Amino acid sequence: MSEAGEAAVDAVEAVAERIEAERSHLTELDSAIGDADHGGNMARGWAAAAEAVAELDDPDPATVVKTTGKTLLSEVGGASGPLYGGSLVFASPELSDGLTAESAVAFAETYLEKVQDRGDARVGDKTMVDALTPAVHTFKKSIETDDVEPIEALSKAVAAAERGVDFTVPIRASKGRASYLGWRSVGHQDPGATSTLYIMEALLDVATEHVEVPDELPDHADSPTIPDAEADDD
Repeated sequence: MSEAGEAAVDAVEAVAERIEAERSHLTELDSAIGDADHGGNMARGWAAAAEAVAELDDPDPATVVKTTGKTLLSEVGGASGPLYGGSLVFASPELSDGLTAESAVAFAETYLEKVQDRGDARVGDKTMVDALTPAVHTFKKSIETDDVEPIEALSKAVAAAERGVDFTVPIRASKGRASYLGWRSVGHQDPGATSTLYIMEALLDVATEHVEVPDELPDHADSPTIPDAEADDD
């Protein structure tokens, strides 16, 4: 198994472990503004994905991601299956030539685009997009403009996603089941944005195990929280 393929398999396993550990918390969040199934659905789907990628012969990153996406599509109920799984399948070809900083940016952008299209959601709708959008934009800027190491870029992206999760608390939901609550959705943290953050944190943990990490990761104070409307529409 190649080093990149091993890292990809490890990443799926790490996400499955993290989601399982946070199952109850995700269920609690979804109980407040949804139908209380996000934790269970995600835990079941990622556990199945971890089993599926572990059985691959000499996997490469694109195959691991595609397999993960297909498994989530078949195992995760509701809207989460197409959003998480279908978007992974769609974006996986971006990694066909290997895992590099450039291909990672292309993958992240394609994944975000597909999530937005499938969910018809934008920043401010109180969905996973509120965490994913600033994370992807931060990652892209860090790589292409700031010219920082990929591990530092991912760390900045995770910090941006965390602030995106916080951003969902005081806003009113306008998409999904939470939107039915109207103003009663205000004050609650979005479960989809939260699970997106957990996934990214798990990816960062695995990345630090597979690449050389600087002695001290940079301060994230300059990482944008929510991109402006013009950037979101690009």
